[in-house]
Amino acid sequence: MSTDTVRRARARAHLNATDLRLARGGRPVLTGVDLTVSPGDRLGVVGENGRGKSTLLQVLAGTLVPDSGSVHRAGTLGVADQEMPIDDHRTVGGLIDVELAQVRAVLRAFEAATLALAEDRPGADQAYADALADAEAVDAWDADRRVDVSLAALDAVHDRARPLAELSVGQRYRIRLACLLGAGHDLLLLDEPTNHLDAAGLDHLTARLREHPGGVVLVSHDRALLDDVVTTVLDLDPTSDGRPRTYGGGYAGYREGRRAERERWESEYRDQQSERERLAQDLSAAQNRLSTGWRPEKGTGKHTRATRAPALVRAVHRRREELEAHVVDVPKPPLRFQLPRLEAPQGATLLRADEVTVHGRFASPQSVLLRSGDRLVVTGPNGSGKSSVLSVLAGTLAPDSGVVQRKRGARVGLLAQESPPPSRRRAFEVYDAVVGRLVSSGALDEADCVGLTQLGLLPSGAAHRPVTELSIGQQRRLDLAVLLAARPQVVLLDEPTNHLSMALVEELTEALATTGAAVVLATHDRQLLRDTADWPRLRL
Repeated sequence: MSTDTVRRARARAHLNATDLRLARGGRPVLTGVDLTVSPGDRLGVVGENGRGKSTLLQVLAGTLVPDSGSVHRAGTLGVADQEMPIDDHRTVGGLIDVELAQVRAVLRAFEAATLALAEDRPGADQAYADALADAEAVDAWDADRRVDVSLAALDAVHDRARPLAELSVGQRYRIRLACLLGAGHDLLLLDEPTNHLDAAGLDHLTARLREHPGGVVLVSHDRALLDDVVTTVLDLDPTSDGRPRTYGGGYAGYREGRRAERERWESEYRDQQSERERLAQDLSAAQNRLSTGWRPEKGTGKHTRATRAPALVRAVHRRREELEAHVVDVPKPPLRFQLPRLEAPQGATLLRADEVTVHGRFASPQSVLLRSGDRLVVTGPNGSGKSSVLSVLAGTLAPDSGVVQRKRGARVGLLAQESPPPSRRRAFEVYDAVVGRLVSSGALDEADCVGLTQLGLLPSGAAHRPVTELSIGQQRRLDLAVLLAARPQVVLLDEPTNHLSMALVEELTEALATTGAAVVLATHDRQLLRDTADWPRLRL
């Protein structure tokens, strides 16, 4: 009975949203969002920062009311927001009790129904059957054990008497996530659940989500998790008609569908622009004929002027009407990243580090040899010295032992993990100042300079705003632009996926695979490690 009961209970669970719209401060955040999540569905929600992913989860959870549209829920709901306010007096056990409150209530109801059945009260048989079905639907008796398993797998504190105030944000987050994975909810709404997880925790989360019998809505920038888990993807990034897109076929289907959608968008935009240019040229040609072509040729009579002029006037009016009637209703597509040509002398050793160490950073001597076109991935746990190795190669950190040699005139660029303190100058001014210094110092020929907008990293509006007003992701894009402005022959990237959109990361990864420069990257990003699986590894 229990298996059938669980299946029937799960089958009733669903989440449906229709034409959700919400604006904040006069700016549309959600526009025309439709989605359906049934048992077994795992919906990934993607989009750049500020596209409304977390807002959508709040609307689906019922903590935020949309301006229009509707949400229908059936079944128990478990929610993990990115932020987690905590009462300082609560303990680990208190948090577990809060997250398992529904399970506890189901067990209390079953105990009451069991007592009523034992006392042979009227209607006790049906009440007992219903209570048993509810308990079996969430496997209530095993919930605490499942939580304990997840606490251990996520490396979370399991001492229930421990005050939460003594724990880090990451520890508290992992405790709550363990509770959600063990509570047996019909529907899970998870906002960036990979935050604060190590490799073992990521593996556990992936396995639990894949085997979850209910529905899941997952907001994440973790491409590996999306690739491993989701069955459908809702993309909140801009589209040609302004409405979100839903792609089947998992993350791979989303990538392929988005690529095809983008190509159609760009093609339709080009076609409309080309047609408008053609109509403008036709109008210009007709106007030229009107001003010159209607004059009679030498030796002809004045009647020629009288017969040709009206036709030319009509042609001009017709061309002007056609141009005015042609409306470019396909918006300009988003920017596409363009990596400039990064070339280095073939076969030459650009950079060499022999037996280098840095006390307190990495004690084991490390050696690196880089020629043009070489690739290298630096891996290792937090604190193993990955960033320090890149800083030594870049020349911004002196080794305590060993030798670093660079080819004379070789340009080496480092993208650090975090952006520098933001300037009050506008983004294009920061970029132009860097280019100006490179040219004046002779490090870069003026002919090799690339304009900021040519890189496809920042739209014109963002490029003309002060850096202090840019989002973290936009500041990270400016950092990448400044790096590429120097046309480096050795490119050093420290956690390059931090704060960058998935689309840009994929475009950057594809571009780096073919550039003539030597490329070294340090990363924990599982998808980036998969994408560079054939690159040599330096394991710290």
